[in-house]
Amino acid sequence: MKAIGRHIILEMWGCENLDSVETAEEALRDMVEALDVNLLDLRVYPFSPVGVTGMAIVSESHLVIHTWPEHGYAAVDIFTCGAPRDPQAAVQVLRRLFRPEHISVMEINRGQLDLPDYSVEARPERERSTPRRTRAPAYSA
Repeated sequence: MKAIGRHIILEMWGCENLDSVETAEEALRDMVEALDVNLLDLRVYPFSPVGVTGMAIVSESHLVIHTWPEHGYAAVDIFTCGAPRDPQAAVQVLRRLFRPEHISVMEINRGQLDLPDYSVEARPERERSTPRRTRAPAYSA
């Protein structure tokens, strides 16, 4: 069974720099680089009296940081699709910038599918709108 995407959910306690827009932006940019994904947009919003939320929209999905400085807590989502990526690269960025005392990591395979493989045969570009099935499904219903 194949998964379309990989969703890493991190909970971090005992963190530093949680009220810093600059640190959240740096974390998102550094995670984009560490995961080798393609950045489309990046926004970080401060909240009053404290806290920030930041999101990096990437071609492969998204990276999100929400902080609660008053609790020393941050919630981070890393959702990527396509080629597998090592989430430890992103976790190391978070460790460096937020210095958490404890991190909890959960992983969810998103879009698990048991479908036949499809491919596009070598045809002129104008004829590639419909993929052709190249082999029978590996299961029976």
